[in-house]
Amino acid sequence: MIVAINDKGREIASRLALQLGDEICQLSDIESRWNTEAHIIFIGAMGICVRSIAPFIKDKHTDPAVVCVDSLGKNVISVLSGHVGGANELTSRIAEILKANPVITTQSDLEGLWALDTIADRFGWVLPQENINKEIACFVAKQPTALYMEIKDEGTEYLLSTLPKHVTVVEKVSEITSDKYKLAIIVSPQEEILDDDILCVQYVPRCVHVGLGLAHQAEPVEQVVSEVFTAIGLAGIYAESIVDFNTIDLKADEPVVKFLQEEGYKFNFYSSDLLAEVDVPNPSATVSKHVGTPSVCEASVLIGGGKILLPKQKGLNWTVAASIRALAAPSLRGRAGGEASPHIEIVGAGPGDPELISVRGKRFLENADLILYAGSLVPKELTYYAKAGAMARSSADMDLEEQFQLMKEFYDKGKQIVRLHTGDPCIYGAIQEQMAFFDKYGMDYHITPGISSFLAAAAELRSQFTIPERCQTIILTRGEGRTPMPDKEKLHMLASHQSTMCIFLSASLAEQVQTELLEGGYNPETPVACCYKLTWKDQRIYRGQLKDLAKIMKENHLSLTTMIVVGDAIDNREGLSKLYDGKFTHLFRPTPSPLP
Repeated sequence: MIVAINDKGREIASRLALQLGDEICQLSDIESRWNTEAHIIFIGAMGICVRSIAPFIKDKHTDPAVVCVDSLGKNVISVLSGHVGGANELTSRIAEILKANPVITTQSDLEGLWALDTIADRFGWVLPQENINKEIACFVAKQPTALYMEIKDEGTEYLLSTLPKHVTVVEKVSEITSDKYKLAIIVSPQEEILDDDILCVQYVPRCVHVGLGLAHQAEPVEQVVSEVFTAIGLAGIYAESIVDFNTIDLKADEPVVKFLQEEGYKFNFYSSDLLAEVDVPNPSATVSKHVGTPSVCEASVLIGGGKILLPKQKGLNWTVAASIRALAAPSLRGRAGGEASPHIEIVGAGPGDPELISVRGKRFLENADLILYAGSLVPKELTYYAKAGAMARSSADMDLEEQFQLMKEFYDKGKQIVRLHTGDPCIYGAIQEQMAFFDKYGMDYHITPGISSFLAAAAELRSQFTIPERCQTIILTRGEGRTPMPDKEKLHMLASHQSTMCIFLSASLAEQVQTELLEGGYNPETPVACCYKLTWKDQRIYRGQLKDLAKIMKENHLSLTTMIVVGDAIDNREGLSKLYDGKFTHLFRPTPSPLP
């Protein structure tokens, strides 16, 4: 919501409305919209702004963010709800748009300190405490502060990378004593007990996986659920930290399961064969006799890796266990906050240039104990990101079983592993078999996407592969060689769409590809580009027409690592995007409204 106080502010209001997607309103609308707007932007004098909002101010947790911009657009001032409401962040954004001076008076922002009252929302954590004003004051006063992190995720990565000088990372809660620290900041799913004279802010991340064993038709349902949560609570585990429930597939239709699903909890179901392969602390012969696996609750939460947080607890007709895993940034594991958990990250290396790997992919490489890379398809320069002592091994001379054994050897030692694939792993990445192996042995893994070579092709060809009203589809495919193509995906059938086509792994099939594309309906003069080793130092690109495709490939000895691009989008400079059409109405174009 934007309110322009006078005529001079109207132009600024319209500009901000377009950039921010906001509506220009009248001064009289403030009262009716105070409780529904995320923010209110005043364009005018600060005095009018303050007097206009004063009657409605209640609480920083419910009041909207209020920002005031002077009528000339020179200063942008954070007025109300700076942290919790986001007024400080909005102030900086508006100042950037207007090239104005941001005025923020919050001390923690001015000194580059963490905003303890908004970190939870930023990273999806829960803050159980309602009031942390004393803790914030202690932190801003730069009193000695301990930081303990039970897990590693995007939020803890932020804390580590922006650690203030008065904050010390501790490995154990027992290190937090009153003779050393005045404040503790804790990121953990479990309630931690500290000395009474130490102030504490605890954030609860969603990182706990609960395993559930149930007797047939366990009832009464609500009592069973209550007992399960009581057992979790007695272990000091916050219910807000639960990510999902896990159990055997035989229990998918149990009343307790249905009840929890209706309450919004996600369930994962596993076969008895898969559960039986997991080593658990508390196996049961009775459970094995009834369902074919010695464990349900513990085995089901160890399938994805991690460590047991709550060993098996037994009720009259239920069992429960819980485990904890790292979250979205396993690259942090081993850097701080407890013992590292083993992890495998499948990383997309990009098309070739070592600088085209993602920031996250690079971080994994820097922290890996083993980098297993796809031989000559991945530049060896990428392994230079490895830390001292890490093993970088080409998989070119290894069969699948040897690759598995090497990765499992490192995994069983609690190490961090990167499986480095060319381009993006989801496109002809051959990761299905590897993921099946990881699933079978309950190994913790994740995928970091990479820049595909078809995107590199568009960049190097200086071409937009989608042209308005000409071509709005990109087809990624390959020619039919030793690997048969599904009947509906034969090249001549795909060619009938006349889309931009990027053909992988088909350099040796150039004549066949040319024939099928012509049969499918492409014009013989359709532009083609043969792109050899895209973004590598020895990259070569040859342009031509479809009728000469096989000739281009043969004359230039392009037999490997060549992508074939076909379509009118290549080098096309025709067609106007609606985005730049003066007649096009933007989704958030503001509608002028009368001044108050």
